[in-house]
Amino acid sequence: MRPGSPIGSKWFDMMISPDDRNFFQSEGYLLIKGFFDFEKDILPIQRDAYEIIGLVAERHGVELERQPFDPETFDRDYYRLLETDRRYAAEVYDLTKQIPSFLRLISSTQSEELFRTLRGTDHAGIGAASYGIRIDNPNEDKFRSHWHQEFLFQPQSMDGIVFWTPLAPVRDDMGAVIILPKSHKDGLCVYSRGTTYADKAGAYQIGIHDEAAAIGKYEQVAPLTEPGDLLIMDFLTIHASGENRSTRSRWSIQSRFFNFKDPVGMKIGWKASITTGTQVEELFPDNFVSEA
Repeated sequence: MRPGSPIGSKWFDMMISPDDRNFFQSEGYLLIKGFFDFEKDILPIQRDAYEIIGLVAERHGVELERQPFDPETFDRDYYRLLETDRRYAAEVYDLTKQIPSFLRLISSTQSEELFRTLRGTDHAGIGAASYGIRIDNPNEDKFRSHWHQEFLFQPQSMDGIVFWTPLAPVRDDMGAVIILPKSHKDGLCVYSRGTTYADKAGAYQIGIHDEAAAIGKYEQVAPLTEPGDLLIMDFLTIHASGENRSTRSRWSIQSRFFNFKDPVGMKIGWKASITTGTQVEELFPDNFVSEA
């Protein structure tokens, strides 16, 4: 897990070692420190987010005690929008997905090369509606991602990898991603809708059937990360967002690469994210049960 150099086979050999690759295959996740260059890759996204926050405030007539951009406090004025009207904060959430510097990062050559090499494919894809910048606000659990496997919600191919990187340091009290190592080896879980998470909306209502028993079989890890670090997870690795009990929102980038050559993906036609209307109960009826 070392800083990288120019793209190519030598770059990849320096980026992750054979032990790292074996760890990913065995554990279903891997943290690569310093995968992205902070100045080139992360700083432009922070700066653009800072500008968007200011523009949204101007649009709605929200007065800010505006300070010059600082990468350590780029989101300082976001909380003024959040406390004034949550819809203004939601506007920032939606607009950050349209930042060119963000789109360049998620489709970077080095990320594609990492996926292609780990999966042994020359046909990688990024799923429709499978990427974004999450802003998980303190003590706000309604939209927190509960235990799940990425494939059910992003059914492009079963052979996929989640790419996760923070825009601000993730500390213990901020709710780091909680991962269940080796859970990917047990295949796709059985799910149900509108039971444990009936009070949530849309896709958030889908949860693992008999969740406590399913989760209890595995240990849990929650790696702490810095801007520039990359956390990758197999599409079948069970994971969840931790609880943010800090005073700062957890800003993170998620994107998903999938393998066009995966036979499951080919069979179902590389479906888009569940948020676009994909009916996963119809795609995988054997993996759903009714608890009504």
